[in-house]
Amino acid sequence: MAQVRAGGVVVLDHPLIRHKMALLRDAATTTRDFKQLVSEIAALMTYEVTRELPTETIEVATPLETTRGERIACKIALVPILRAGLGMVEGIVQLIPNARVGHIGLYRDHDTLEPVSYYFKVPTPVADHRFFLLDPMLATGGSAAEAADELKRAGATEIALLSLVAAPEGVAAFTARHPDIPVTVAALDRCLNADGYILPGLGDAGDRIFGTR
Repeated sequence: MAQVRAGGVVVLDHPLIRHKMALLRDAATTTRDFKQLVSEIAALMTYEVTRELPTETIEVATPLETTRGERIACKIALVPILRAGLGMVEGIVQLIPNARVGHIGLYRDHDTLEPVSYYFKVPTPVADHRFFLLDPMLATGGSAAEAADELKRAGATEIALLSLVAAPEGVAAFTARHPDIPVTVAALDRCLNADGYILPGLGDAGDRIFGTR
């Protein structure tokens, strides 16, 4: 899968991702289809963001003989930022069924646009896991940066951020606070509007996933 590096973020460039992102953006896409597309795009992204995972050699008994194979040699934890991040979990778990799932509850104050924390629960021991932080919309970057802060305070040392759509402002804000955390997105959009929404974007991901608007 091709990568395009732009302003501190890796943008995945693949025909299937571009195709599904166009459907995801469409205001006419139903809640059911939107949820499915989020899951499918997250799964496609997983192939790329797991490329550097460490492996170890194991013995495998085939029906004919014993041979050597490889298996992932680290513990993986998925941490969706509630609630929209939940939509990305299923697609990734289909590929990594033994991944553990934590949750970070943050919402953005619509007046200040600042994140407010209300829940934190992740797999332990924290330091033993590689964390994939899931946030479909990297808009101002505040919620993702705060979630990364909370993971680091808990002892996480290996973190990667996955987002479907990002604004340049969000990428800049996040990477300024967390230059050590790689950011991978399916699309890098134009800008934020006055209300802090990504343009052209796809609307409110949480509302569209759960059909609340």
